[in-house]
Amino acid sequence: MRFARTSKLIGLAAAAALALSACGGGGGTEGGEGNAAAVITANSTEPQNPLIPTNTNEVGGGRVVDLLFEGLISYDAEGKPVNEMAESIETEDSKTYTIKLKADQTFTNGEPVTANSFVDAWNYGAAAENAQLGQYFFESIAGYDEVSAEGSTQTEMSGLKVVDDLTFTAELAQPESDWPLRLGYTAFSPLPKVAFEDMEAFGNNPVGNGPYMLAGEDAWQHDVQIALTPNPDYQGTRTPKNGGITFKFYSGFEAAYQDLLANNLDLLDTIPPSSLANFKTDLGEGRWLEKAYAGNQTITIPQYLDEWTGEAGELRRKAISMAINRDEITEVIFSGGRQPATEFTAPVLDGYDESIPGSEVLEYNPEEAKKLWEQAEEIDPWGDKTFTIASNADGGHKEWIEAVVNGLKNDLGIDAQFEPYATFAEVRTKITAKDMTGAFRTGWQADYPSLYNFLGPLFGTGAGSNDGEYSSEAFAKKLNEGLNAETPEEGNAIFNEAQEILLQDLPAIPLWYQVRQVGWSENVENVDTAWNGVPIYHNITGK
Repeated sequence: MRFARTSKLIGLAAAAALALSACGGGGGTEGGEGNAAAVITANSTEPQNPLIPTNTNEVGGGRVVDLLFEGLISYDAEGKPVNEMAESIETEDSKTYTIKLKADQTFTNGEPVTANSFVDAWNYGAAAENAQLGQYFFESIAGYDEVSAEGSTQTEMSGLKVVDDLTFTAELAQPESDWPLRLGYTAFSPLPKVAFEDMEAFGNNPVGNGPYMLAGEDAWQHDVQIALTPNPDYQGTRTPKNGGITFKFYSGFEAAYQDLLANNLDLLDTIPPSSLANFKTDLGEGRWLEKAYAGNQTITIPQYLDEWTGEAGELRRKAISMAINRDEITEVIFSGGRQPATEFTAPVLDGYDESIPGSEVLEYNPEEAKKLWEQAEEIDPWGDKTFTIASNADGGHKEWIEAVVNGLKNDLGIDAQFEPYATFAEVRTKITAKDMTGAFRTGWQADYPSLYNFLGPLFGTGAGSNDGEYSSEAFAKKLNEGLNAETPEEGNAIFNEAQEILLQDLPAIPLWYQVRQVGWSENVENVDTAWNGVPIYHNITGK
């Protein structure tokens, strides 16, 4: 949501509240103080890249970076912004923001967190020569276009100015009254001076300022685990109530679930599809929760592939979408634990509209799907090609992808197959390199509570998470109009007009909205998830 003009961030925190609802019994635990010395084990995946905030845009790395670094703000369990490093964020015109930092904040190597810690990190993230996946998040700042242009050697955005050790200003290219709400995303984290000496080496052994830090030099055992320990000098709102978090990497959720049942894993944030019908009984009362969050699941068909371009490509994407029986898949495979998508964002966000014009393309209609495919055949014959959907095989996606491809075979009469990759990092590396030969599973877990976060970073031209290389001038214009709106309601209405363009072009095919099913062992308590579906790790305690 947007902040009123001439505002202080905390003063309008309540304006960003989200109405989250539980989807069944269980809920988060509310035990006693618990054992604050217990080290909590939780599931995860091997991060795709070194742990650099501006280059981390996937869940495995993101959940670690979120705990190692603290930005200007954080978000509480309901999505409300809370000042962390920021003492205040003020503006007179929603274009130039003055940011004052709290005094006596440090990184874990003892270096003070200063205005330069933020300005240098943001400039690094925006500069073309650094090719950061989070580059797009700095697009609003004046001078971004110059430093981010391909081949540019400029390294500093003109809109960032250091005033003194604890103050800097950020001038935007245009007024954007909700810009402060984005500042809790990890790309806006500060970096210590040591990071700029060797960024890749730093990413493999990062020095942060968050509630946790790496538990020694061998804390990151690649493809095995990452061990975090509390940062004793942390002064923010996310103070750890446990003795550390160890993220264990699994080859699949089934193995993790068995470890959970055996109390060899304390927290599992995704129940495998094969256990969704029984996990509540398996775990018993007080050891599970089921809760909607700001996340979705999609299929991206890259537009850098010739067969998916032009009119024939558009017809084929619509045919694929209308040949997917979302109601049946969410009911049979997910035991009703997902909600079929009607657009590109998530129902828990303010401004969500389930009746956007064009949304009928997301309804199961095999007859119309077949008709659209045949129209594409008249323009550009498909021939004997196979339609593939790629995904990591270790993430519990095999069942639903196989259901989708079997439906495509039956309804469209084409050959369709699941293309498995051994790990999430492996498939993401190929996706990031724009080296895919077919469709692939995608999805989004919100970075901050806004409709725009599901649109700009994913479908904006050149955006770091625009996996399919979609580009539309009409869509970009609508996004810009929405960002410059005077009120949250006006902005959301314009963002939904932008979605009408997406429903026509289908740069990705929305499938369903995510619901977080979480289970935990008999050894822990005080478990809950936040507005974005992420477990609130720092609150978990041992028994």
